[in-house]
Amino acid sequence: MAADAVLLAAPLLAFGVAWAVTWLCCRPGSWLHFLDHPNERSLHVKPIPRTGGVGVMAGALAGGLVAVLGAGAGRGLVAALGGGLALAVVGLLDDRRSLSARRRLVAQLLAAAVFLALLAPAGGWAFAALCLLGLTWMANLYNFMDGADGLAGGMALAGFACLAWVALAAGQPALAAACAGIAAAAAGFLCFNFHPARIFMGDSGSVPLGFMAGALGLAGREAGAWPLWFPLLVFSPFVMDATVTLLRRALRGEKIWQAHRTHYYQRLVQMGLGHRGTALAAYALMAAVGGTAVAGLPLGFSLQCAMITMWAFIYLVLGWAIDRAWRRFEAAKAPLP
Repeated sequence: MAADAVLLAAPLLAFGVAWAVTWLCCRPGSWLHFLDHPNERSLHVKPIPRTGGVGVMAGALAGGLVAVLGAGAGRGLVAALGGGLALAVVGLLDDRRSLSARRRLVAQLLAAAVFLALLAPAGGWAFAALCLLGLTWMANLYNFMDGADGLAGGMALAGFACLAWVALAAGQPALAAACAGIAAAAAGFLCFNFHPARIFMGDSGSVPLGFMAGALGLAGREAGAWPLWFPLLVFSPFVMDATVTLLRRALRGEKIWQAHRTHYYQRLVQMGLGHRGTALAAYALMAAVGGTAVAGLPLGFSLQCAMITMWAFIYLVLGWAIDRAWRRFEAAKAPLP
């Protein structure tokens, strides 16, 4: 199949499959209609189905199949999609039966290890070990960040669209088609997940999407499509929020695996910005980060370092501003003595 046809067919098929399967999952009579009941972490107040990830992954894998068959994909791309499929199955079981955290972690480590064994990234065993931890963290942080209407789907749309654009420019049509398919699948899901959400992504979507963000980032690095900092910067809105929140909870001696509502995006929703406003603000941030990352690729090393430093400073300022607003919000809620 011609490269142009693959690049057109993959996202079109992915969007259609994701939209149709997500629509079926929204129907109360569907066997995939698992309800998400509110808990300590939740920002919703009534039960909502949490199997939208089935639609996302069905679309993403349909688009990925077109990319693999039509553009001659390498082992890295096939392994990334295969790992995503395996984690989607585990996530669906977790959404249905609530698997233990240990079992989920073992599945994520196995998927990451198999992917790295097939990809065989340059850099030696130390780099491979770091990648193993990084892929596992990406899978989990994406799950942590799936807590507000339209947020995780929007990050998938923006992030994988950036990867697709650069992969195409780098002469990697299979990688570009697969990434475009994931972005299109996220768009199909967002038709039902933007506020007010009719369905949530659940572990069947958030965990494999996080894994594939890291895996395809590494696959692109090995193919020469981009340096390692590029996918990290593209997905940094999620990476920074989840990582900083986890470290702060650990330093306070809190149980980091317990449900909570202290992520920066969760605080914005609670402080009055709401699901819609928080999602739109996040979309603007994602677009700015992605656009900067794409524009920075042809720059020299020094300018790229300056660009990354600039975003680190911006995140520092944003975090400080939200922390300050949150303290005022909490003080206003405190009862008078």
